[in-house]
Amino acid sequence: MKKIPKIKLHLTNDKEFDSSNIKTPTVLFFYPKALTGGCSVEVADFQNYLNKFKKLGFQLIGASKDSVERNRKFLEKYQLKYPLGSDEGKNCEKLGIWIEKSMYGKKYFGIDRSTFVIEKNGKILNQWNKVKVNGHAQEVYNFCKEL
Repeated sequence: MKKIPKIKLHLTNDKEFDSSNIKTPTVLFFYPKALTGGCSVEVADFQNYLNKFKKLGFQLIGASKDSVERNRKFLEKYQLKYPLGSDEGKNCEKLGIWIEKSMYGKKYFGIDRSTFVIEKNGKILNQWNKVKVNGHAQEVYNFCKEL
């Protein structure tokens, strides 16, 4: 598999995720918009699997194009114990997950709900795009468990 492009995300724990300096295997998932229905289900599902991911040696990071402040509200509302990242640059574009969408005939750009499993050397072990929320956290966990 390929290496993750050079990206940086500002995290809700006042740290930064830098893809050129990954020290721990990482599950990095991108959701379209904080504090919305499907995204709320997704972050809660990943929260339910957090300890299982940790036992496998993985860190968990969720991310969107929302501001750090909005993501912090999202984190607090759902009492998440893992950080959320804010792509305030062109990271989604570098990852190929900033796509044209359409709703009610209106075209716009948004995040393609996606998940990456990344080794500490930056190699992408698996990538899911156009993710369906229900059962996805378990699917990612099952993949990581088999590594």
